[in-house]
Amino acid sequence: MQLNDLIKFEEWECLNDTIMGGNSVASCVSTIYGLLIEGFVIEENGGFISCKSRNLTPPLDLSKFNGLEIKVKGYGRTIKLAISTKDSLINFSDFFSGGLRWVSQFKTNDNGFTIVKVPFASLVPNLRAKKFLFPMKFNPSMVNQFQLLYSKFGISGELNSNFTSGSIKFLIESISVYK
Repeated sequence: MQLNDLIKFEEWECLNDTIMGGNSVASCVSTIYGLLIEGFVIEENGGFISCKSRNLTPPLDLSKFNGLEIKVKGYGRTIKLAISTKDSLINFSDFFSGGLRWVSQFKTNDNGFTIVKVPFASLVPNLRAKKFLFPMKFNPSMVNQFQLLYSKFGISGELNSNFTSGSIKFLIESISVYK
Protein backbone atom coordinates (compact mmCIF):
# COMPACT_ATOMS: atom_id res chain seq x y z
CA MET A 1 0.00 0.00 0.00
CA GLN A 2 1.41 3.38 -0.99
CA LEU A 3 1.38 6.08 1.66
CA ASN A 4 1.77 8.95 -0.83
CA ASP A 5 -1.94 9.76 -0.59
CA LEU A 6 -1.82 9.85 3.21
CA ILE A 7 1.46 11.73 3.54
CA LYS A 8 0.94 14.13 0.65
CA PHE A 9 4.29 15.27 -0.73
CA GLU A 10 2.91 18.76 -1.43
CA GLU A 11 2.54 19.22 2.35
CA TRP A 12 6.19 18.40 3.16
CA GLU A 13 8.56 21.17 4.27
CA CYS A 14 12.27 21.66 4.74
CA LEU A 15 14.03 21.56 8.07
CA ASN A 16 17.73 22.28 7.62
CA ASP A 17 20.73 22.88 9.86
CA THR A 18 19.92 26.63 9.99
CA ILE A 19 17.79 25.78 13.05
CA MET A 20 21.06 25.20 14.93
CA GLY A 21 23.24 27.89 13.35
CA GLY A 22 24.26 26.11 10.16
CA ASN A 23 24.17 27.50 6.64
CA SER A 24 22.90 24.62 4.51
CA VAL A 25 19.96 25.42 2.25
CA ALA A 26 17.47 23.13 0.56
CA SER A 27 13.98 23.03 -0.80
CA CYS A 28 11.52 20.23 -1.26
CA VAL A 29 8.93 20.33 -3.99
CA SER A 30 6.20 17.91 -4.94
CA THR A 31 6.50 17.08 -8.64
CA ILE A 32 4.72 14.65 -10.95
CA TYR A 33 7.71 12.34 -10.35
CA GLY A 34 7.65 12.49 -6.54
CA LEU A 35 9.23 14.60 -3.80
CA LEU A 36 12.29 16.44 -5.10
CA ILE A 37 14.81 17.63 -2.51
CA GLU A 38 17.57 19.94 -3.76
CA GLY A 39 20.07 22.08 -1.96
CA PHE A 40 23.58 22.85 -0.87
CA VAL A 41 25.03 21.24 2.27
CA ILE A 42 27.68 23.03 4.33
CA GLU A 43 29.32 20.85 6.98
CA GLU A 44 30.43 23.65 9.31
CA ASN A 45 27.99 24.34 12.20
CA GLY A 46 25.53 21.67 11.13
CA GLY A 47 25.83 19.61 7.98
CA PHE A 48 22.31 18.49 7.13
CA ILE A 49 19.32 19.16 4.95
CA SER A 50 15.96 17.47 5.35
CA CYS A 51 12.36 17.39 4.32
CA LYS A 52 9.56 16.31 6.64
CA SER A 53 5.88 15.53 6.39
CA ARG A 54 3.30 17.50 8.28
CA ASN A 55 2.25 16.12 11.66
CA LEU A 56 -0.28 13.42 10.89
CA THR A 57 -3.48 13.76 12.89
CA PRO A 58 -4.71 11.24 13.69
CA PRO A 59 -1.48 9.22 13.65
CA LEU A 60 -1.20 6.45 11.06
CA ASP A 61 -1.81 2.91 12.26
CA LEU A 62 0.76 0.81 10.38
CA SER A 63 0.67 -2.09 12.87
CA LYS A 64 -0.58 -4.55 10.22
CA PHE A 65 2.64 -4.08 8.26
CA ASN A 66 6.28 -5.10 8.75
CA GLY A 67 7.97 -2.00 7.40
CA LEU A 68 8.35 0.69 4.77
CA GLU A 69 9.50 0.44 1.18
CA ILE A 70 11.02 3.60 -0.26
CA LYS A 71 11.73 4.17 -3.94
CA VAL A 72 14.36 6.88 -4.27
CA LYS A 73 16.79 8.25 -6.81
CA GLY A 74 19.66 9.27 -4.54
CA TYR A 75 22.73 9.46 -6.82
CA GLY A 76 24.90 7.32 -4.54
CA ARG A 77 24.18 9.26 -1.35
CA THR A 78 23.40 7.73 2.03
CA ILE A 79 20.02 8.99 3.19
CA LYS A 80 18.54 8.79 6.65
CA LEU A 81 14.87 8.09 7.38
CA ALA A 82 13.44 9.39 10.67
CA ILE A 83 9.97 8.55 11.94
CA SER A 84 8.17 10.17 14.86
CA THR A 85 5.49 8.41 16.85
CA LYS A 86 2.93 9.56 19.35
CA ASP A 87 2.84 7.59 22.56
CA SER A 88 -0.55 6.31 23.67
CA LEU A 89 -0.98 8.45 26.81
CA ILE A 90 1.57 11.23 26.49
CA ASN A 91 3.92 12.08 23.70
CA PHE A 92 7.16 10.96 25.37
CA SER A 93 9.28 12.62 22.67
CA ASP A 94 7.81 16.06 23.53
CA PHE A 95 9.93 16.06 26.69
CA PHE A 96 13.11 16.25 24.62
CA SER A 97 14.20 19.20 22.50
CA GLY A 98 14.32 18.04 18.90
CA GLY A 99 12.10 15.06 19.67
CA LEU A 100 12.73 11.35 19.68
CA ARG A 101 13.04 9.85 16.19
CA TRP A 102 13.15 6.25 15.00
CA VAL A 103 15.87 6.12 12.36
CA SER A 104 17.40 3.99 9.66
CA GLN A 105 19.83 4.86 6.91
CA PHE A 106 20.41 3.46 3.47
CA LYS A 107 22.85 3.95 0.61
CA THR A 108 21.36 4.69 -2.78
CA ASN A 109 22.53 3.52 -6.20
CA ASP A 110 24.77 5.86 -8.21
CA ASN A 111 22.33 5.69 -11.13
CA GLY A 112 18.62 5.00 -11.37
CA PHE A 113 16.25 4.23 -8.56
CA THR A 114 16.98 2.39 -5.34
CA ILE A 115 14.18 0.43 -3.73
CA VAL A 116 14.89 -0.12 -0.06
CA LYS A 117 12.87 -2.01 2.53
CA VAL A 118 13.10 -0.65 6.08
CA PRO A 119 11.72 -3.17 8.60
CA PHE A 120 10.09 -1.50 11.59
CA ALA A 121 12.12 -3.87 13.80
CA SER A 122 15.36 -2.30 12.48
CA LEU A 123 14.50 1.27 13.52
CA VAL A 124 16.74 2.71 16.25
CA PRO A 125 15.58 5.41 18.69
CA ASN A 126 17.69 8.56 18.32
CA LEU A 127 17.65 11.93 20.02
CA ARG A 128 19.47 14.71 18.14
CA ALA A 129 21.44 12.17 16.04
CA LYS A 130 22.53 10.13 19.08
CA LYS A 131 21.28 6.74 20.21
CA PHE A 132 18.61 7.01 22.89
CA LEU A 133 19.57 4.51 25.60
CA PHE A 134 16.22 4.27 27.42
CA PRO A 135 14.67 0.91 26.44
CA MET A 136 11.81 1.56 24.03
CA LYS A 137 10.08 -0.28 21.23
CA PHE A 138 8.86 1.32 18.00
CA ASN A 139 5.07 1.64 17.95
CA PRO A 140 3.85 1.36 14.33
CA SER A 141 0.26 2.09 15.40
CA MET A 142 1.02 5.75 16.24
CA VAL A 143 3.18 7.13 13.37
CA ASN A 144 2.78 10.89 13.17
CA GLN A 145 5.65 12.17 10.99
CA PHE A 146 8.22 11.12 8.38
CA GLN A 147 11.50 12.89 7.66
CA LEU A 148 14.23 12.22 5.08
CA LEU A 149 17.68 13.67 5.71
CA TYR A 150 21.07 13.96 4.14
CA SER A 151 23.47 14.53 7.01
CA LYS A 152 27.08 14.29 8.09
CA PHE A 153 25.70 12.15 10.93
CA GLY A 154 24.53 8.59 10.38
CA ILE A 155 22.49 6.77 12.95
CA SER A 156 23.26 6.78 16.66
CA GLY A 157 25.89 9.54 16.51
CA GLU A 158 28.14 7.84 13.99
CA LEU A 159 29.43 9.85 11.06
CA ASN A 160 28.01 9.25 7.60
CA SER A 161 31.12 7.85 5.85
CA ASN A 162 29.55 8.74 2.50
CA PHE A 163 28.98 12.43 3.36
CA THR A 164 30.31 15.24 1.20
CA SER A 165 29.51 18.94 1.37
CA GLY A 166 28.15 20.66 -1.71
CA SER A 167 25.20 20.34 -4.05
CA ILE A 168 22.68 17.64 -3.26
CA LYS A 169 19.60 16.31 -4.99
CA PHE A 170 17.40 13.29 -4.46
CA LEU A 171 13.93 12.27 -5.55
CA ILE A 172 11.55 10.19 -3.44
CA GLU A 173 9.13 8.56 -5.87
CA SER A 174 7.12 6.67 -3.30
CA ILE A 175 6.83 5.52 0.29
CA SER A 176 4.84 2.32 0.79
CA VAL A 177 4.23 -0.23 3.52
CA TYR A 178 4.77 -3.96 3.13
CA LYS A 179 3.74 -7.12 5.01
